[in-house]
Amino acid sequence: MKKILLATEKAFVKEAVDKIAAVCKEANYELIKLENYKDPKDLLAAVPAADAMIIRSDIVKQEVLDAAKNLKIVVRAGAGYDNIDTKYAAEKKVVAMNTPGQNSNAVAELAFGMMLYAARNWFTPKSGTELRGKKLGIHAYGFVGRSLAAIAKGFGMEIYAYDPFIDTASISKDGVTPVGSAEELYRTCQYVSLHIPATEKTKKSINHALLSLMPKGAVLINTARKEVIDEASLLKMFETRPDFKYLSDVEDTVKDQVLEKYKDRAFFTPKKMGAQTEEANINAGIAAARQIVSFFEKGDLTFKVN
Repeated sequence: MKKILLATEKAFVKEAVDKIAAVCKEANYELIKLENYKDPKDLLAAVPAADAMIIRSDIVKQEVLDAAKNLKIVVRAGAGYDNIDTKYAAEKKVVAMNTPGQNSNAVAELAFGMMLYAARNWFTPKSGTELRGKKLGIHAYGFVGRSLAAIAKGFGMEIYAYDPFIDTASISKDGVTPVGSAEELYRTCQYVSLHIPATEKTKKSINHALLSLMPKGAVLINTARKEVIDEASLLKMFETRPDFKYLSDVEDTVKDQVLEKYKDRAFFTPKKMGAQTEEANINAGIAAARQIVSFFEKGDLTFKVN
């Protein structure tokens, strides 16, 4: 009998756990729960018995992979997977997967909520602006980008997108205008929402040269990763552009500096909460369990990231 370890320092909601258990039971797999653990040593103690593992923000680096003698697959319930050492996992012949698309609407709704919050001046009595007719740039047109475009379309925004990996026809068919470069996107749009992953090419790619192209009243929304922001450039943008606003759902290193000097132009969520909805929680957990079953029963590698 295959043993599936549900290792979640921040546990899934009960409905998600129940549905994950149901998927495992139907496949005749044993589900081992390690929920709300506080000490990484608890994970090291639990992982040797596992054939597969479902995680959320839990760290699966070399030490964990070395301890996981029977592990064949680890699935991150969510889109990002930088908490897994994918290269070392491949060396250990462990398949790493994510569950793209399962939390897309949750992240998109948060990003749009942030735009509304900025447009209405943090919900203070001060006069704000409307989003109708404003230009929104979506930087990376994946699952979240598409969901965000659908919401923004209902508000009457003009929507542009840049993604060198997506065919322009696929973007256009959604009523979104594709652009040929990041520079064109930022030059065109007052609002820009980031949805790029943190890779060697994208890290610190959102810099002052790019941000300074944005028109007056520039608003940058980051629900992606802190690594894509060049933080020195972010501080420079605040200093040189009094019209610039930044709203973030990531743990920016310069958060305290920004809030100390520019609290009227910046907002940070208390913790990363883009995917923190019950619906996203349930969808991602079930998808992770089903992908594990499909991997063992059919050899399915559809969402392999290493």
